[in-house]
Parts: sequence; C-alpha cells; structure tokens
Amino acid sequence: MDVVELLEAAALLTPEETATDNDLTVRDVWDLLAHDEWETALTMLEGAGNARPLPLAFWERLADAARQLHLDHSTAWCHWRASEIRNGMIRADLTLGARGAPVPGHGILRPVWDIGNLSPTGEPAVNVAALWLENTRSLAPGDRATARLVPLTPTQWQHVRPGRRITMHEGRPAIATAVVTEVHLPTSLPPLDPKST
Repeated sequence: MDVVELLEAAALLTPEETATDNDLTVRDVWDLLAHDEWETALTMLEGAGNARPLPLAFWERLADAARQLHLDHSTAWCHWRASEIRNGMIRADLTLGARGAPVPGHGILRPVWDIGNLSPTGEPAVNVAALWLENTRSLAPGDRATARLVPLTPTQWQHVRPGRRITMHEGRPAIATAVVTEVHLPTSLPPLDPKST
C-alpha cells in the first residue's frame, strides 16, 4: 500500500460513531489527504490514538505510512504503540538515581525491573520491560518523567497495580525508582491466581 492508502485504511479504524465534536473523523483525514497534507494527517491520527484505544492494525498501518514518509520518530512511536497492544503497557512516574549518563527515552532501552517477583530459590527476580519516556528524549540523573513500560513477558506483570513502587536495575543497586500510575495488560492473559497477589 502507498502512504495515502495506509492513512485512509488507518482512518477507517477510528470509530466515527463515538466521535465528539472535537474528535478526528474519517472525513477530516480524507480532506487532509486530498490536499496532500500527509504528515499532518499522520500526526492527527497519532493523536486520535492517544485519545482512545484503537486496534493493532491501526498502529501497524500508521507505522508503515510513517516509514514511507521517512518520519523516524513517528515510525518508532507507532511500532511502540503496537507493542503496547500486544504485550500491555505500564505507565509510571520514574525518577532516575545515580547513573553515569542519561537514560534514552524512545524504546531503545530494555532494562530489568524488580516488581516483587521471586526466583524458584526465593531470591528477588527481575523482569524485562522496554522503556519509553513521555515528552522527553532522555532522562538525566536526578530527573523525573512519565514512563511507559512494555513487559517482555506480560504474565510476570499481572500482579502489578497502580500505586506499586518498582525499581529499575542495571546491576546492584537500583538506578531508578518508579511508582505505577496505570496498568493495561493484554486481555488474552490467563486469569491471575488469587494466591499470588
């Protein structure tokens, strides 16, 4: 598909019947595309996806359109949003502690997290989750930002709830602390064993 076809297809996945007066509609996107405003249409569709949950196909089509337009940041963001749908997303208020360099913020880093799980021998276990920082490209030591985490193994994160304090590690000790503010795990996960909470 070319860029216009991809953006049209993505626009068709936005539920127009639930749109309010301020929401983007398919007609709005087609008007932009008719005037060759492809990048604006893409940006508006990305914003529509932030306002309400949209299907995996929406983000995959936007990622392909962004790639064809050579918009690297948009491509990475749309791929990230697709991974959130597949693996879930944990949002948290992250504070970076002692670290020699800033943490890159756009999905490059896949740190390990202590989320309270234990190894078979009873020792603390860590779990991998990719990291995306909202509204900043990196986080310097001592700074705070809202982080989005995509768990590598979503089943290991089922017990995590808003208010929980978790820590990010590159070894010992922890290099960052985070307080979970939002949890959205895939609906396809098996039910949580009540004994594990």
